[in-house]
Amino acid sequence: MHKGSCHCGKTSFEVDGEFTEAMECNCSHCSRKGYLLWFVPREQLKLETPMKNLSIYHFNKHAIDHHFCPDCGCAPFGLGTSKDGKKTAAINVRCLEGFELADVKRVPVDGRSY
Repeated sequence: MHKGSCHCGKTSFEVDGEFTEAMECNCSHCSRKGYLLWFVPREQLKLETPMKNLSIYHFNKHAIDHHFCPDCGCAPFGLGTSKDGKKTAAINVRCLEGFELADVKRVPVDGRSY
């Protein structure tokens, strides 16, 4: 179980699972925010902050709810549906506690072309 939060701590969560790699997308949104994303089934994400306390940003195809803290602006996760119809959570591993960023393998994704 990993704990995560936004910068100010008002948005907090836990996510179950282990990761060794994260997707580094080159689309305009991910590259500007520096996202490193770990995708998990939605049920593995447990929010400790009520959803009503979060803001949402949509862009492009509006397929992902990019949640962010309305106070500090940090974006720790997004929610969406995978191509096979399963509900997923995209966790920004930069918002997780207690891991070494240098140990995470970055998998490049060409989101700019979509």
